[in-house]
Amino acid sequence: MTFFTNNYNLVLASNSPRRKELLSGIDVEYEVQTLPDVDESYPDSLPHEEIPEFLAKKKALAYVSLMRENTLLITADTIVLLNGMILGKPAGKEDAKRMLKLLSGKTHRVITGVCLTSKHKQVCFSDTAHVTFGLLTGEEIDYYVEKYNPSDKAGAYGVQEWIGYVGVEKIEGSYFNVMGLPIFKVYRELKRFY
Repeated sequence: MTFFTNNYNLVLASNSPRRKELLSGIDVEYEVQTLPDVDESYPDSLPHEEIPEFLAKKKALAYVSLMRENTLLITADTIVLLNGMILGKPAGKEDAKRMLKLLSGKTHRVITGVCLTSKHKQVCFSDTAHVTFGLLTGEEIDYYVEKYNPSDKAGAYGVQEWIGYVGVEKIEGSYFNVMGLPIFKVYRELKRFY
């Protein structure tokens, strides 16, 4: 679909297979560009809810000097927040198992921040979903981590994988946000951007 992207070369600044799948799902043409070692630090004083949008803006800033006049850049960041604790990408399999044990039987928030950036304009927004896991057994956690190796996923899980099928009791909010990109909002904001 090109009715709102004719004037821009859409660029997704992410290697995430989930974000690529979701952006492809709205039938827009785009290319992927990523930079190595983009700084993802944030001030300790920043409220947790603001971290994803802050990081999406920071990622966009890293690309500005490389952007052409007709580039429209999409940057995003997702965090998992459980009782005031941020669960990022696990440091290894044991850390992934630890995170899933923490999430078992509880409700957590998944917050994704997104920025749409051109040379002359930037629109940033975020979306929150509440995800409730049923109780997971140690055997289920071990199976998931060993088979799916969720080392590249915030909170050590992919809702679209086995653990989502058997472990997620309910989601309040966008399922696609939990996957990594609130695509309904992205689509609406892309339309407004033009």
